[in-house]
Amino acid sequence: MMVDKRHSEQGGRSGPAGPAAAAVPLYSFQPPVGTPFGLEVTTVEDFFAQHDDWPWNPPRPGRATFHYLIAVTEGELLHDVDHVTRTVSPGQWLWVRPGHTQCWHPPGAARGPFVLFEPDVLTPDIARLLAPLTAHEAPAVLNPHPDDADWLRQTALQLLDEHRALGRRRLEAHHALRRSLLESLLLRLANSPDITATETSPGAGRGDTYGRFVDALELRFRELHQAADYAELLGCSVRTLSRAARAATGKGARELIDERRLLEARRLLGVAGWDARAVAAHLGFTDPANFGRFFRGHTGLTPAAFAAGEAANAPRSRGRPGPHLADRAAGASASRR
Repeated sequence: MMVDKRHSEQGGRSGPAGPAAAAVPLYSFQPPVGTPFGLEVTTVEDFFAQHDDWPWNPPRPGRATFHYLIAVTEGELLHDVDHVTRTVSPGQWLWVRPGHTQCWHPPGAARGPFVLFEPDVLTPDIARLLAPLTAHEAPAVLNPHPDDADWLRQTALQLLDEHRALGRRRLEAHHALRRSLLESLLLRLANSPDITATETSPGAGRGDTYGRFVDALELRFRELHQAADYAELLGCSVRTLSRAARAATGKGARELIDERRLLEARRLLGVAGWDARAVAAHLGFTDPANFGRFFRGHTGLTPAAFAAGEAANAPRSRGRPGPHLADRAAGASASRR
């Protein structure tokens, strides 16, 4: 599991690609006893040293309801995000957001601060300012502005020091300092060139209804497939939800739901190498034939034909997110969020 000691599993365990591998488990935030207020800070080396049962042997994919943020200061970290292996070098930051499918690699010589936090740790005003940074479609690997790099590293180390200082001051003050340091860190990280270019993209200033819809969609797209399902979940009417979606993206809620399922299908059929029957079950299709019609209706290709084309491109794509068709699809979908 990932990991019984730290983060509870809300879904089934995944295995090799195929019908038995239909579920990618979802993990909620469950830090060690004594860690307050949805925020944990450690280091890559300590995290791996403390968890010999972490799922890298064999690697297993999973999703989480919270953020993983790692600053690599030494070595090189490999980490799969949405079925593409990312290489994170010293000076770069890895950000795995809620709902992303991820898979760990052994850390090797990688070192650096590691922050895990729930979305509601951020105050509402700061969360709105950070919307382009925390959005699901934002880059997984960030390259801070050169003027900010040293400041970011020092602030991350201060956050780590304050986290380890539990008991040194009153609990409320301790958490206020941790949250202040985290928000300062993220506000400066939002100045990264990777992020500033997306600030004017559709959805960056999304309204509350649309923002909550996107968050719910990322966590529930496997089992909820109708606009009415999300309207009920969010406590609004289908009309209100569709209006919010169209205001942000120009598309209706149902269209966005279908696009999110299609994006996941492309990722799983492509880099992950799942077969069509497993993808159909993973995405909640009761019949693989229905999935085949859905996929072909949106792409013009059968799942098998799409997978064959992705396999032909795999040697050029592995480890480089940009050129891969799955990420091109992600980029296209980013314009509608």
